[in-house]
Amino acid sequence: MHRRTVLKGLATLLISTRGFAQTAPNPSNPAYHKLAANYSAQNRGIALLVMVNGQIVFEDYPNQGSPTRAHELASGTKSFCGVMAVAAAQDGLLSLDEPVAQTLTEWQGDPLRSQITLSQLLHLTSGIPGGTLARPPTYQAAIQTPAEAMPDTRFSYGPIPFQIFGEVMRRKLGGDPLLYLERRLFGPIGLEYAFWRRGSDGNPHLPSGAFLTARNWARFGELVRNEGVWQGRRVVDATLLEKCFEPSRVNPIYGLTWWLGRPISPAQQAAIGRVGQDIGQLAGSPGLPDDLAVAAGAGDQRLYISRKLGLVVVRQAEGIAESLAGRRTGFSDAAFLRLLLSGQP
Repeated sequence: MHRRTVLKGLATLLISTRGFAQTAPNPSNPAYHKLAANYSAQNRGIALLVMVNGQIVFEDYPNQGSPTRAHELASGTKSFCGVMAVAAAQDGLLSLDEPVAQTLTEWQGDPLRSQITLSQLLHLTSGIPGGTLARPPTYQAAIQTPAEAMPDTRFSYGPIPFQIFGEVMRRKLGGDPLLYLERRLFGPIGLEYAFWRRGSDGNPHLPSGAFLTARNWARFGELVRNEGVWQGRRVVDATLLEKCFEPSRVNPIYGLTWWLGRPISPAQQAAIGRVGQDIGQLAGSPGLPDDLAVAAGAGDQRLYISRKLGLVVVRQAEGIAESLAGRRTGFSDAAFLRLLLSGQP
C-alpha cells in the first residue's frame, strides 16, 4: 500500500513536470507576441519591441506610435544612472563604497549625511527622502536636503538622490554628466536620444526626462543583457555591471537603480509603498523568469531584461501625467509578460 502511494505521487510529479515544461517561457513565439501587443495597445501602448539574443523578433506601434517616435521614459531614465556609476567606477572616477561626502565636502560635518555611500544613495536607502515624483530639484537644492534616517534603514523613492548623484558626477568630471553618459555609454552602442530635460540650473535631470525611441532604448537593454558587451566589444566591466542587480537589505526588489523580479514579503511590500507594487507582483507569477530586471517609468514605460531567456523588451505608452496624478491604468506587468512569454492571461 505504501509503495502504491509512492508510485502515485511520482506519477503526479511527472505529470506536473511535463505540464510545466509545456508552459515554459518562449520569448520567440509570434502568437504570444500578438497577444501581448493587443493587451498593450488596449492599455494606451504606443510601442512594443521584443528582442531575443540580440535580434528584433517583433515590433508593434499602435495608437499613433512609430519606430521613429521618441517618447518620454519618465523614471525609466533612472536606470541609466546605475550603469553610468559602474562605468565611472571602471574608469577610476569613483568607488561605489566611497562616502558621498568625499566629493560633497560640505556633508563632512553632518552626522547622518557624512555616513552615506554612493551605493546607498543609488539604492535609495541613504536616509535622504526621495522628494516629489516628477519634480526634480536643482542639483544645489538636492544636496542641501537633510537626511531623515540612518543609512540602510529605509527605502525612499524619488528624484532627489539622483540629482545628488548628478552633482557628484559633475564635480568629479568637472563638467556635464550627460556628456559623460553620451561619450562613455551611448556613443559606443549607437544610442541616440531625441531630447533630455534640464533644470533651471542647466543640469540634466537624471531621474527623469530622457526621450528615446523604442529601438534606442532596446540598444541600452541589449548592452545590459549581454553583460556589458556590444557587438563583441567590451563597454562595461561585467563584474561591476552585476552590482546593478544586487538588492539592498532594505528593499529586495530594487538594485542599483533597477527593479528586480524577486520574492518579497507583504511587510516589505508595505514598507516600499505603491511605487513598487506592480513590479513586486512579478516574483509570484508562474512561468516568468526569476532574473527579470526592469527599468520602469510612470505611465507604464518599461524596459524588461532577462539574461536567462536572452530577452529584451521595450514597452512605451501614453498616460504619464495621469499616472503621476494617481490614476492607475489597467496595465499589469505580470499579465503582460505572461501573455508575451506563455500566451497565458
